[in-house]
Amino acid sequence: MSENSVGISVPFVSSESVEKKLYARVTWRLMPLLFISYIIAYLDRVNVGFAKLQMLQDLKLTNTVYGLGAGLFFIGYFFFEVPSNIILHRVGARKWIARIMISWGIISAATMLVKTAGMFYFMRFLLGIAEAGFFPGIILYLTYWYPSYWRGRMVALLIAANPVSGLIGGPASGWIMQSLAGKFGWAGWQWLFLLEGLPAIVMGIMVYLYLDDRIRNATWLSEEEKQVLEKNIEAEAQEKQSHSLREAFGSGMVWLMSLIYFCLLMGMYGVTFWLPTIIKATGVKSVLNVGLLTSIPFAAGVIGMILISRSSDARQERRWHCAVPAAISCISLILSTIYGKDTILAVMFLSLAMAGSLSALPAFWILPTAFLGGTAAAAGIAVVNSIGNLSGFLGNYLVGWLTDLTHSTNSGVYVLAFAAFVGAALVITLVPSKLVNK
Repeated sequence: MSENSVGISVPFVSSESVEKKLYARVTWRLMPLLFISYIIAYLDRVNVGFAKLQMLQDLKLTNTVYGLGAGLFFIGYFFFEVPSNIILHRVGARKWIARIMISWGIISAATMLVKTAGMFYFMRFLLGIAEAGFFPGIILYLTYWYPSYWRGRMVALLIAANPVSGLIGGPASGWIMQSLAGKFGWAGWQWLFLLEGLPAIVMGIMVYLYLDDRIRNATWLSEEEKQVLEKNIEAEAQEKQSHSLREAFGSGMVWLMSLIYFCLLMGMYGVTFWLPTIIKATGVKSVLNVGLLTSIPFAAGVIGMILISRSSDARQERRWHCAVPAAISCISLILSTIYGKDTILAVMFLSLAMAGSLSALPAFWILPTAFLGGTAAAAGIAVVNSIGNLSGFLGNYLVGWLTDLTHSTNSGVYVLAFAAFVGAALVITLVPSKLVNK
C-alpha cells in the first residue's frame, strides 16, 4: 500500500514501465551471483576434458577409462538430484546451494590426488553427488521470482554461463597446464584441478551471505515491490495444475521432457567433454593453443543463446526455437567430422554445433516449468534434469569406447549428432501446443 496526497492508503499500482524497472532491479541483484556460480560449476564439471590431455599419459589410462570416469559424474548426479531439489525447496536456496558449492569445490580440488583408474572413477562419482541439485535448484529458484514471460531470458542468461565458462576456462586451463607443469613436483593437470576447485568454495560462502530464499525475505525490496512480484507469481501459479509428488513421478509429460532433455544434452556434453581432444586431432599440438581454440565454439554459443532466447521470448514460441537449433547442431556435428582434418573448418562447424545445442536449452526449460508447481515442480524439474544428465554418462562412455575401438572420435560424434536429431524430432511431434506457445 502507499499513501496519496491527503494521507489515505491506496493500493500500489504497477505500470508496465515500473514493473520492467522492478524486474531489472531483481535481475541485477540475483543473476550476477547465480551466473558466476554456474560458470564455476560448469568449469569444475568439464575441466577434466583438458586434464585428459596430460592425465591419461601420466596415469597410463585409456580413452575408455576417461569416458567412463567423465560419465560417472552423471550417475552420482542422477541418484541424488531429486532428493537434493526437494531439500532445497524445504530448507531454502541460500543454505542448500551454498552447501552444494562448498562440497563440490573441495572434491574437485582433491581430484588432483588421483593415481589410479579406480580413484578417478570414485572422485568423479563423488563430484556428481556433491553437485546434484545445483542446476535444477536454480531453475526452481527462478520460479520463485519470475513469471514465465520473464523466466525465458533468465534461464537463457543462466545457461549462457556454460559457454562463458568454456570461453574463460579453455584458455585458462591451457595456460595452467602448460605454465605450472612441474611446479612443486605437481603435474599441470593437478594444478588445474586445484586452482579451478577453490573458487567454488569462495562463491559458496558468498551465496550463503548474499542470496535471499524468497521475495518475502528480500530486505532490499519495499513492501509495495514485494506485493507486485508476489502477485505475478501467484497469478501464474493459479494457471498451473495441482500435482502431488507422486503425480510428478507418474506424469507422462515429465518423462517425455526427460527424454527430450536426454537427447539435447547428449550432443552438448559430448562436444564439451571431447572438444579439446577433437581439436587436438585436427593437428594442433600445443595445449595452450588447444585451449585458445576451444574458446571459439563457446563464444559462438553465447551469441547463439542470446539471439535465440530473445526471439523466443519476443514471440512467446518454444517449439521451433528449441527444435531448429538442435537440428543445426546435428548437421554441424556431422560436417565437423567430414572436415575433421582441417582445423579452421572443423572449429567453424563445432562452433555451429555448440551454438545450436546450447541455444535449444532456454526454450526447452520453459516447457516443464509451464505445467508444474510446488513440491511437484521441485521433483519434476529434478527428474527431467537428472535423467537428461544420464546422457552425459552414456555419451561420454560411448565416445571413449568408440574412440579406442576405431582410433578416431568420428563414430562417437555421429552418435551425438543422432541424439540431437531425435531431440528435435520429439519436440516437433510430441510436445503439446499449449506448452510451446507460452
